[in-house]
Amino acid sequence: MSEEKVGIGSRVRHPQFGEGIITGVKVSTYIVNFLERGRLEIAKSYVGLEILEVVTPDEEMVSTTELEETLIKILRRWSDLHERVELGNKWVGGKIILQPSDLSIKAKEIPIEMFFHKIVMVRDRLRVLEQHINSHKVLSDEEKIDLQQYITRIYGSLTTFNVLFKDKEDYFVGEKGSE
Repeated sequence: MSEEKVGIGSRVRHPQFGEGIITGVKVSTYIVNFLERGRLEIAKSYVGLEILEVVTPDEEMVSTTELEETLIKILRRWSDLHERVELGNKWVGGKIILQPSDLSIKAKEIPIEMFFHKIVMVRDRLRVLEQHINSHKVLSDEEKIDLQQYITRIYGSLTTFNVLFKDKEDYFVGEKGSE
């Protein structure tokens, strides 16, 4: 099969996986979504791949993977939706106890999941605030940077709570981590 002619959207048949559609083209492989098998990467040099219908490559055509990644970035940046962030396993079912120095006053117990949810909500709202600052039409670049530095310092103050997060990519990062 001629590599130059086969683009995204071309229909193919694989002897083992059946019919599929090319959803991505790389240097040496095609990304094919097969009806029966799902998404697989097939070498362009594989002789068993039969072209059923050719769609010529278009310079401006985007793969479904690229489209999906772009959509995720847009939704994260502009929506008020927050992603699922998991509490570290060792904290699940735990509680936070606030014990006053005056022992005649009863201690306050808070389920750690509730506390963690509040921390995640603060983080999500800070991110939305960052987005609003960055896209603000009236603020100058200098004012945006000044406000952004306050948010970075807030993140730095919240790094204490990183111990609660299951995954490091969810951690708060302050000034030192952003360099």
